Amino acid sequence: MHSETPAGATGRQAATSLVVAMLTFRRPDDLRVALPALIEQAEQVIERFERVEVLVVDNDPQESARAFVEEFPSAGPVVLTYRCESESGITAARNRALAEAAASDLLVFIDDDERPTERWLVDLVATFDRGDAVAVVGPVVSRFEREPSAWIQAGEFFTRRRMPTGTAVSVAATNNLLIDLRVVRGIGLVFDTAFGHAGGEDTMFTRTLHATGGRLVWCDEAVVWDIVPAARSTRDWVVRRAFSSGNSWSQTSIALEDSLRGRLTARVRCIAKGLVRAAGGAVRSVVGVVTRSLRHRAKGVRTLARGFGMIAGAVGYSYEEYRRVDA
Repeated sequence: MHSETPAGATGRQAATSLVVAMLTFRRPDDLRVALPALIEQAEQVIERFERVEVLVVDNDPQESARAFVEEFPSAGPVVLTYRCESESGITAARNRALAEAAASDLLVFIDDDERPTERWLVDLVATFDRGDAVAVVGPVVSRFEREPSAWIQAGEFFTRRRMPTGTAVSVAATNNLLIDLRVVRGIGLVFDTAFGHAGGEDTMFTRTLHATGGRLVWCDEAVVWDIVPAARSTRDWVVRRAFSSGNSWSQTSIALEDSLRGRLTARVRCIAKGLVRAAGGAVRSVVGVVTRSLRHRAKGVRTLARGFGMIAGAVGYSYEEYRRVDA
């Protein structure tokens, strides 16, 4: 019975509905693999909830994903929904998912170029049920269409953090994230449109959630595989991504402050930290050249790029990584 579902350590009311949202943009091959996998994941938790939905938000104004989704074979007890968000930008698409899931208790985000492991959704939900978290974060592990160069591997550009399940975190990406919509609605939280093309909207969202008292926890079992195309396994792309990461961190740090003095202090702090990173990265890179250490050279460049990104973000420059120019 649904009423027997655990409500969590704090005695909160049990969640009875869940939406798994996947954002997509002109990736038909990814969609053909990802959608059946998400339906299968949803079926694994159908007994836990009164209603489970898989929501596909298509960010293509031409609705290129509509036919495939609407013609998909019956998902049985799982509800399958297609929605098009014609406004470009990752923030608009994520906010559309929030709006479409407005009547649900829980929302899970995953990207169309990711593949869930066997018990991904079961593990996310189980971790949520065991505690008082308002969000559960899972690891993203990269798999490559083309093996990256030794330089990229040495720099660990695609290596992401891992930690024990239950570990509290203060920030998360939205490519593997479960959130309690009852809390999100209660504080009126949405994705900030200022980050629509720059990225960092998920950093801003989760840092705000944490700052308002929400507890975010890690679930190390809930792994998704990130399928990295060959175009992203290049030095140029990974260095630009490191710059973008630092850029969005500074911008969100400033935006989180609610006073002029606080924002000024945040700018100064980000510039100082960026300078330290840039200087440290430059020194490490030079050491790598002198000692012929590929690891030091690559990691030095990575740190240097992130430091420059932090400085740029602090002085007002926004690197719009996700801006699209449609023909």
